Amino acid sequence: MTSSTPATATVSAAAAASAAASLTADQAAARAAELRDQLHHHAHLYYVLDTPSLPDAAYDQLFQELQAIEAAHPALRTPDSPTQRVGGAVLDVFDPVRHVVPMLSIRTETDTEASGAENFDARVRRELDLGEQAAPVEYAAELKFDGLAINLRYERGVLVQAATRGNGETGEDVTQNVRTISQIPLRLTGDGAKAAVLEVRGEVYMRRDDFEALNERQRAANEKTFVNPRNTAAGAIRQLDPALVRQRPLSFFAYGIGETQGWDIPATHGAMIDALGSYGLPVNADRAVVRGAAGLVAFHREIGEKRDALPFDIDGVVYKVNSRELQRRLGFVSREPRWAVAHKYPAQEQVTKLDRIDIQVGRTGKLTPVAKLEPVFVGGTTVSNATLHNLFEMRRKGIRVGDQVIIRRAGDVIPEVVGKVDAARAAYVPNFRMPRHCPVCGSDVAREPGNIEFRCTGGIFCPAQRKQALLHFAGRRAMDIEGLGDKLVDQLVDGGIVTSLPGLYKLGVAKLTALERMGDRSALNLIDALEKSKHTTLARFLFALGIRQVGETTAKDLAKHFGRMDALMSATEEQLLAVKDVGPIVARSIAAFFAEAHNREVVEQLIAAGVSFPESDGAAAAPAGPQPLAGKTLVLTGTLPTLSRDEAKELIEAAGGKVSGSVSKKTSYLIAGEEAGSKLDKARELGLTILDEAGLQALLAATE
Repeated sequence: MTSSTPATATVSAAAAASAAASLTADQAAARAAELRDQLHHHAHLYYVLDTPSLPDAAYDQLFQELQAIEAAHPALRTPDSPTQRVGGAVLDVFDPVRHVVPMLSIRTETDTEASGAENFDARVRRELDLGEQAAPVEYAAELKFDGLAINLRYERGVLVQAATRGNGETGEDVTQNVRTISQIPLRLTGDGAKAAVLEVRGEVYMRRDDFEALNERQRAANEKTFVNPRNTAAGAIRQLDPALVRQRPLSFFAYGIGETQGWDIPATHGAMIDALGSYGLPVNADRAVVRGAAGLVAFHREIGEKRDALPFDIDGVVYKVNSRELQRRLGFVSREPRWAVAHKYPAQEQVTKLDRIDIQVGRTGKLTPVAKLEPVFVGGTTVSNATLHNLFEMRRKGIRVGDQVIIRRAGDVIPEVVGKVDAARAAYVPNFRMPRHCPVCGSDVAREPGNIEFRCTGGIFCPAQRKQALLHFAGRRAMDIEGLGDKLVDQLVDGGIVTSLPGLYKLGVAKLTALERMGDRSALNLIDALEKSKHTTLARFLFALGIRQVGETTAKDLAKHFGRMDALMSATEEQLLAVKDVGPIVARSIAAFFAEAHNREVVEQLIAAGVSFPESDGAAAAPAGPQPLAGKTLVLTGTLPTLSRDEAKELIEAAGGKVSGSVSKKTSYLIAGEEAGSKLDKARELGLTILDEAGLQALLAATE
């Protein structure tokens, strides 16, 4: 991406501080204002419009410069500065905020069918005294977000306060927490910056993917997971420590206004939302201005059909009479506007009984407990299975067979058991225990120390892992079988044609041409690729086996240390620990893999099928050639003129060097090609030796 700001070299925090201190007061004020404008602009492009125009490193550089200027000249630190998003001091309590314009709730239409929209239109027409011959009423139709309502108060375009709805009359001051939400502008643009007061109302919510990622992090840390995005967003906003709020990925949509002073309110709700969007506020695109009951029904149906594909939860849509003049005429009843209604969709959470718990074995061997439920209608479909994630989460939630449990289904997310209904059990029910043997292949089930996951050790033998094992085996960095992709593997496994890795080498043209979209030429090409793959290296072969914890680098270290396949297969954990960079977890995983008789049999069958690789006496043998890079760590960045990244890596490792993916003080050389990125900047900052491809070749040609 290209930047609209001049490119400058990355500077250290110390250098930025020194430069800031050297500025006069006028220079600092001008530069700070310029930086704030640039950062606001690029943050809006990134967080609201999703069209970034500046690399992260360049944005960070501008941000760091502004921080340094504000530190050197504290009087320049303004409430709308991007540096103020980082969060303030921990709060003791939230101060009350009285809403000048109450934050009222709207009536809910619980009839989830088309009649719900028709009922609302009929009410509006009746209360406006419109006859049958009158023109259809114009409505603004939008989504009903499932989050937490927030009032943002802007004065002269600057965010000065954020408050929750509370009881509608009085909310809580959550300004510091709301400042951490990157989508919410700290300063409005355009006419929004001219209003003496403009209160914007909207919803703080959490996207489903952000929610799932947050829960995955919680599970990995063996910490409490969250029930649903809405409760998580609401709980985050009411955290007393803004630093904790910043760790939860929150988003925001504007959908209305509160108090205004010095702002010409547009004549329609739709135009008002358009105006808010033009001021830099995030507004949802799934909204429309429709006419009459037919328009409302069509909108409800359209959103219902795409509800599961939305990246966030909604529990309905909202209809509002579009004309503000008609809204005034309709007024309120029981502190609810007559001119608006929420039209719901089927609930995404329901309660049902947990009948039993089964185990599902995934493509990578992970064992997942699955709840078998009394069927329940939730999120628009009947659910009878739901994930329980893992044993430890079940224990934390206190879930046992026979309990009444809460099921959640939202979007494309797999239905899950998020909790249980607190009620006394009729009789004692023991805790569920994970099986000791894989329910699919009978191999031992193992859990690495400190890890929450239970896994089948069957690996390449286990039918549940067969497709993943075949794809990994055929990968470019493994056996490099060109043409063996996902769709073909699906056909081979689903049709029972290939049931193990050695079975690949038994494929013939007749079997292949019988498959969908597989002609004679494609079949012959695959046969040739399979034949070519038989001639490989021990390191590639080891990596191709898919042994857990054994990546490319570890496979190379193992091959170099043992030299022979039989020596590795018979190695003890103690012997494995003697290999460079192999720790107890990796050693245990390798030993467990080869302890399974069926895994050893697969290796023997592959060799019998013609797979071969050079072998040696291992660590006792002298290096095959000069080792000019022994003990050196190199980093590759950019595109080299003649060498691919993999080729350069192999040459470096053959010369005794190690290739790292990140630059640090321990890096010996950075090898930079065309379009080198942030790694080159960091290497320069650290004063490292930077070489091109010719410099690398000179290193490789050197002798000790």
